[in-house]
Amino acid sequence: MGPGMSLLLVVACALVDADRRVLIAQRPAGKQLAGLWEFPGGKVEPGESPEAALIRELDEELGISTKVACLAPLSFASHNYESFHLLMPLFVCRKWQGTPTPREHAALKWVRPQALRDYPMPPADEPLIAPLCDLL
Repeated sequence: MGPGMSLLLVVACALVDADRRVLIAQRPAGKQLAGLWEFPGGKVEPGESPEAALIRELDEELGISTKVACLAPLSFASHNYESFHLLMPLFVCRKWQGTPTPREHAALKWVRPQALRDYPMPPADEPLIAPLCDLL
């Protein structure tokens, strides 16, 4: 990290269905990295735990609810962007209420872990694929 660079904490979730597929979401047009596929999640607000942030983001982005007990930490990404450094813990969630709906994304897809590489992802999301393949 260079001088004056800020550390951005963003939390991500791999929702895993009964078929061992993972949910990815496509970033909408007009947003940074538009069109790329990512794991749902978002910024951790001041005073928020990563788990609380993820529960809030899953509700806002996908309209589903889950609990801290259903979130299992799996891996994390540490990526240097031009103006900030991103630290992104990835949690796995297999239990939630509701059906994921794309409220803030262009599209959603359930994908087998081995097929995740077929979808263009932001540089920070890519390293999270290998641990998911190992897990599932």
